[in-house]
Amino acid sequence: MKKLVIALTALAAFTGSAAAADLGARPYTKAPMPVAPAYNWTGFYIFGGGGGGIWSANGGVDVTGGPCLVCTNTRTGGDGWFGTVGAGYDWQNAGWVFGIFGDGTFGSLKGNIGDSTFTAPGSLVPGIVGTTKMETAWAAGARVGYLVAPNVLSYVNGGYTGTYWTGSTLLGSNTGTPSGLHTDSFNTQGWFVGGGVENNLNIFGINAPGWFMKTEYRAAYLDRKNLQERVDGTNLPTGFDITFKPFVQTISTSLVYRFNWGGAPVAGRY
Repeated sequence: MKKLVIALTALAAFTGSAAAADLGARPYTKAPMPVAPAYNWTGFYIFGGGGGGIWSANGGVDVTGGPCLVCTNTRTGGDGWFGTVGAGYDWQNAGWVFGIFGDGTFGSLKGNIGDSTFTAPGSLVPGIVGTTKMETAWAAGARVGYLVAPNVLSYVNGGYTGTYWTGSTLLGSNTGTPSGLHTDSFNTQGWFVGGGVENNLNIFGINAPGWFMKTEYRAAYLDRKNLQERVDGTNLPTGFDITFKPFVQTISTSLVYRFNWGGAPVAGRY
């Protein structure tokens, strides 16, 4: 009996060794590649920032309610700075982003207006000149863009805009002495087109989910206005208008916050 037990034990040991040899080495399994997030641009956002701008205007002189008195355009212009705030909503479809937005600006884009036909008291040459400023503006529009990277959007936009300009005290163009005339403040509206780039701040190595920066250019084509020359003290019209049709260009940089960013990113597939 003892010999039988020893024989069975030896057989079991031999069989186990042979089976282990048949299994071979454990296969190598490559670690899975990391899954990159596909960010979701759909949602609300707000922004605020600042920038600079220039404007130019074609001007002349008209008889109030009548024909053009000086029909050759005089080119005037100005420049300055502004701040901006706004909000919008975007929709993402694959690599495309569509959105609507509204914003307002406040600042001082200052330049000249004038009348080359009037002779101011004490002036050696005909002409009066004054300064006007674009102080505020608003805009409402839409944009369409393409994601050049998951967190970088390149876009174009367009829409309708309105502006407010200050009144002007008119002086002799050669002497700077008061002419006794002024123009009132006014509003003018028109269309704008532009474009820009918006990117998540994480690309600079900053952990800032939801925070973006955008830089944008705009060109606004505003309606012509007839600015009545009025008498100081009485505000009576003289019967002559300075024509003013401005073209405004701006560039701005803003800090953007997206409320949905990082809330529910969609995993990209490889």
